[in-house]
Amino acid sequence: MNFHPKKTLTLAAVVLAGCAATPPAPDYDALTAQMLAESFRDEGIAKLDRLKQDAGTAACSQALGGKLPDEQATALAQAALKAVRFPADGKLLGDWREGEKLAQNGRGMTWTDKSAAPAANGGNCYNCHQISKQEISFGTIGPSLYQYGRLRGITDPDSPIARPILEYTWAKIWNPRSYNACSDMPRFGHTGVLDEQQIKHLMALILDPKSPVNAAD
Repeated sequence: MNFHPKKTLTLAAVVLAGCAATPPAPDYDALTAQMLAESFRDEGIAKLDRLKQDAGTAACSQALGGKLPDEQATALAQAALKAVRFPADGKLLGDWREGEKLAQNGRGMTWTDKSAAPAANGGNCYNCHQISKQEISFGTIGPSLYQYGRLRGITDPDSPIARPILEYTWAKIWNPRSYNACSDMPRFGHTGVLDEQQIKHLMALILDPKSPVNAAD
């Protein structure tokens, strides 16, 4: 085979020119944001601001289901915990009967709802958790909450000994990212899905010794 230095150098120059002309990789994050913005519209109480991510949501999205660096995860969880709002009256438990209704109710926050007021919203808790023994249709994405209070020794919710468990549980319902930066659980209080009184009712459902959730087998 004959070797032609001139032709070889010309070919190399063409290849290098082609490489230099290769366009940069697309900004897929920007393209995705643009696609979402163009694919949805304000409708009723469902507004486009729901597409906006805060720092925690953005970090977890970028992780693509992977584990965040420990330092970053800790910082995000601490920020979430600091923003949790506890009731001004200091009472963390409501009526467990109302809590059961909320746990069974999956409605709310859709574009067809007439008002953004949380009073009509549900918690849809059985979608991810076992709670009462009577309910046989429940999800398993989250851990079982059956006998949640009983297993934690809550015999008197007003006791100072019970307070740390109650406050931990309140924070988990208000914003579960207080303890798990990329938790899949809805941030019921933080995002305004449920109001303070509704969260008190859910607290009673899983913590009140009188709730059937904590009845002895």
